[in-house]
Formats: sequence, C-alpha cells, structure tokens
Amino acid sequence: MAEKVLVTGGAGYIGAHACKAMARAGYVPVTFDNLSTGWAEAVKWGPLVKGDMMDRAAIDAALVEHQPVAVMHFAALSLVGVSMQDPGLYWRVNVGGALNLFEACVAAGVRKVVFSSTCATYGDQDGVLLTEGTAQHPINAYGGSKLAIEQMLRDFGESYGISHVVFRYFNIAGADPEGEVGEQHLPETHLIPLMLDAVAGKRPALTLHGTDYPTPDGTCIRDYVHVSDLADAHVLGLEWLLHGKGDRVFCLGSGKGFSVREVIEASRAVTNREVPVVIGGRRPGDAAALVSSSQRAVEELGWEPKRSTLRQMIGDAWAWAQKPGFSE
Repeated sequence: MAEKVLVTGGAGYIGAHACKAMARAGYVPVTFDNLSTGWAEAVKWGPLVKGDMMDRAAIDAALVEHQPVAVMHFAALSLVGVSMQDPGLYWRVNVGGALNLFEACVAAGVRKVVFSSTCATYGDQDGVLLTEGTAQHPINAYGGSKLAIEQMLRDFGESYGISHVVFRYFNIAGADPEGEVGEQHLPETHLIPLMLDAVAGKRPALTLHGTDYPTPDGTCIRDYVHVSDLADAHVLGLEWLLHGKGDRVFCLGSGKGFSVREVIEASRAVTNREVPVVIGGRRPGDAAALVSSSQRAVEELGWEPKRSTLRQMIGDAWAWAQKPGFSE
C-alpha cells in the first residue's frame, strides 16, 4: 500500500499543490483542514479530514486512523497586516496549533515533519541575499510565530527524536499548469491575483501599497517562486527525511527580486492588457526587499525551480483566473 502523509492545510493554495505533487510521487496525502481558508474542492488526491489545529483530539484521531509516515505542516494564519493588528491571535493559533500537532506526533509515534516556514522570519534586511544562516529578526507577529515554531521543532527533535525539514520560502505565485488547482483566497491579499483581478475587471484597480521604499523604483521588492516548483521541493524534503537524512533548513526562492512595478510591467506583456493602478500607503509590517538564495536546496535536494520566471508564473495564474475557480 502507498504510504500516507498527513497534510495540515492541504485544502489551501500551497497545500493543495503539494498534495498533487505527493500523489504524483506515489504517496497518499491525507488533508487535515478546517476549511476556514481552504476549499474542499481543492482536495482531489487523497482523503479529507475536517478538523482544526486547536483541537488536539481531532489531530490524535487523524494520526491514529491514517498512520502516516510523516506530517507536512502548512496550516496557519498568514496575513501580515492582521498579525500586526491582532498579534495574540497569531501566537495562539499558529504556535498553539503547532504545539498540538507536534505533541500529537510524539504520542502517535510519527517522527518526521516537513514544516512550511517563511522569509518573514528574517524581517527587513534590504540588500542582503538571504540564506539559511542569515540572522532572523521578524518585524511582524506572523514571522515571529513561524520563527517560534522553528525553535519548537528543534526542541522536539532534541527531546523526542522528531526529524524535520524546514522550508523558508518567499512569495509564491502561479497555479497548477494543468489547471486542476490554483490560487483563491478570501480575502485575496497577494499581488499577482489582485493584479489579474484588476486586469479582468473583477476589481476597479490594483492598490500599490507604498511608492517611497528605499528601492530603485520606490516599490517593494520580492522574490517570486512558482507554486508547482515549491510543491516539488516539499516532496524532495519528505524523501530526504524518509531516507534517514538529518534535520535541515532550506530557503526556496529564485535568487532574483522584482519590484511591484516590474511585476505590473510583466503582466502587461503576458496579458496584453493594462493594469489599472491606484496609489496607497505603506502597510505595517512590510519589508522593503526580501530576496533568497536557494543554493542549498539546489545542491542538496536536487531541486529545480523550472517554472519560476515572472512570465510563467503570471501566465499560469492568468490561465487559472479564466476558470470558474472554487465555489464559496
């Protein structure tokens, strides 16, 4: 029988793409999701267990029923702005949920965890190519909560032998090239889908949040990675653990940053349409520039970010945007 992997947040944008990649690699992804921000229709490659990370008994039951060989942990609150307004919520849900999960893993004898972390743990380090060894100084509660979970995993590794791979990744974009799953959030906060909604007339305009950052054109710079490339990395991380290799942190980025204005220009080239734009103020907690080196993932995991060009990411997202999407 194919080995099972419990995927928390598997009905969400990144989790669903990872489930498809795992199924293609021969695993059975078991999605554990409360569907607060995920979509039941996105769960296509394995069973869905509807449950909440704050419900320890539900996590215990899922682990006992499915006996997974590993856990892939995506489930989290992830809106930077909200984390600045209500930090307690992010510490309670993200850190509390992870604690429930890791304690449940110890009780069930599951000793392998792949964790979805973030570049937000680094804070604002303009002009620095971020690596796994770069100092982490989060500037918002979202990044702080993820950094705390990284430390929790190290502690659980020392005390209980949980081996883990941590992925710190950057701005995820694009959609499944075969159109089976894509990006859809309520509310939507990510640049590329917001931009394409404006292009398609689904919203009046794209709000450009800040034009006075210390960058060449005044707008934030981010490193974009195709969601399917990211999903492939998670399969490689899973197999790293299943082959008995040690704890490891990997950054996942393209190594190149693009400003918001550059992304808008790329959209014009892909869609042949203008992007209506209005200028807004800076958002609290936004760093000026975040760019990653992925050399370790390329060299040690054999990861190949094949689709992580702006043209490809926007093109795949644009194709997904033409579909009906998931129902509310």
